[in-house]
Amino acid sequence: MARIAFIVANDFEDSEFQVPFDTLKQAGHEPVVIGVEAGKGLKGKKGAEVRTEKAVKEVKAADFAALVIPGGYSPDHLRMDIGMVGFVRDFFKEDKPIASVCHGPWMLVEADIADERTVTSFPSIKTDLINAGARWVDRQVVEDGNIITSRKPDDLEAFCAALLRQLKAGIAPRLESPLAPEAAADRAPPVH
Repeated sequence: MARIAFIVANDFEDSEFQVPFDTLKQAGHEPVVIGVEAGKGLKGKKGAEVRTEKAVKEVKAADFAALVIPGGYSPDHLRMDIGMVGFVRDFFKEDKPIASVCHGPWMLVEADIADERTVTSFPSIKTDLINAGARWVDRQVVEDGNIITSRKPDDLEAFCAALLRQLKAGIAPRLESPLAPEAAADRAPPVH
């Protein structure tokens, strides 16, 4: 059983929080909801409610095996908190899985960890990721080392499978080709 940090603020995408949370719990892991403040009630875009268990200032990356960043507008709120940005960066430094879906990769940009990574996201933040030095591809899920990204709620099954795989088998290999996976015709795309 591993402890998994979920960072959340108001306006999160309901399914992008709930599906990974439930999937990890059913697999025997312990998801922990972390916000800027502890004990705060948060509302999802579609009305789901969740209460933060810990404040980011009370925890450290070393306490967890992985990090999940649900999308919606939550990441836009979270990236304004320096402690939350540092928390995300610490997972990267410790080479632990960071699973980020939809608008979640905004936190990768803010933590300055998107550079030279192959990622996907909701299309509206594609330019933000490219401007931060990332290689953006339109795929259901992309694993580039410890960074796992997906585009939208329809991708959650593949997103959760990638996170569970990394928790069990370790970090995925880095994607080294500067070409988009579909341009590398001599081999299968290194994404799932």
